[in-house]
Amino acid sequence: MNFYTYILASKPRGTLYIGITRDIEQRVYQHKTKLVKGLTQKYNVHMLVYFDMFDTPEDAIAREKELKHWKRAWKITLIETHNPLWKDYFLEWFPGIE
Repeated sequence: MNFYTYILASKPRGTLYIGITRDIEQRVYQHKTKLVKGLTQKYNVHMLVYFDMFDTPEDAIAREKELKHWKRAWKITLIETHNPLWKDYFLEWFPGIE
């Protein structure tokens, strides 16, 4: 079983959210459909713009904590290094689901 650390964005260079999950498809879908109360629902943060995959939950949690302590500029650089167009990976994996 894989574990994921992920970054969602409201828009390119917009509000960012960092989380972890075992089921990235289900979790991002929950954010997109506003089933998750809080920051992502309030600020419409639902674009999957970055993720890392890990073998253990401990590694995913460690990465999440690391990223949450980064400066915002570092997070944006990380995203733009891997995803310069800020495309929503979820929409590429599951076209038709928004």
